[in-house]
Amino acid sequence: MRCGHEALPVRQQGCIVPTPKILPCGDSAVTVEFGSTIDPDINGMVLALDDIVRSRAPAGLIETVPTYRSLTIQFDPVATDYDALVGLLEAETQNLPPRNAVGRRWRVPVVYGGEFGIDLEEVASLHGLTPNQVIDIHSSAVYRIYMIGFLPGFTYLGGLDKRIATSRRLHPRAKIPAGTIMIGGEQAGIAPMDMPSGWHNLGLTPVRPYAPGRDPVFLFAAGDEIVFEPVDASRWEALEKAALAGEPVAEEVRP
Repeated sequence: MRCGHEALPVRQQGCIVPTPKILPCGDSAVTVEFGSTIDPDINGMVLALDDIVRSRAPAGLIETVPTYRSLTIQFDPVATDYDALVGLLEAETQNLPPRNAVGRRWRVPVVYGGEFGIDLEEVASLHGLTPNQVIDIHSSAVYRIYMIGFLPGFTYLGGLDKRIATSRRLHPRAKIPAGTIMIGGEQAGIAPMDMPSGWHNLGLTPVRPYAPGRDPVFLFAAGDEIVFEPVDASRWEALEKAALAGEPVAEEVRP
């Protein structure tokens, strides 16, 4: 078995981007790291390699796990030729462009503030803004889903406006409700279920990113984009009933 090593630099549109590192993870997984920052091009290369590995389906492949900046490939060590797998990864990362196809774009309804977003006023005060200004800033951005993780369906979103970037809470909450729209540092997220969190709660959406009894179980995917649409409490209540009945509720505005 090869030890962890670096592949050759990746050439992208005439320039050289960070050298991928191919790292063994025990005897049944390998990780390809493309960089150390949150960057859409790096994430695009992660997703492009993920597409390639899944389409090639090497013998013994169990699962691929794309993240912000790396791809982990899990495999059956009895059925997989590790050196052949690493050779495939080395070859495919040499001239790997970011995934060109833009993911789907979703419009996600949110009721902000009050009992639905208990940290909205505090976030506004921290940044010298009014709650309505925070809502306008938050709902004006286009967010990229960099990865799904932590919990089933939890969306790690990039694209938060720096004007409302807010450090995590000093004292995490043991439980926040499913559908909570939250921010932490320069990231944003949607709670797929009741969960603990140290992020700041701005609002609530009826959308369920993860619903075991629904088809599809997972609504969003890495590479998709999200825009948030402010709605009032009565509209949220109607959409919440629809979501509980199994409807996706989120509107796919770009397939």
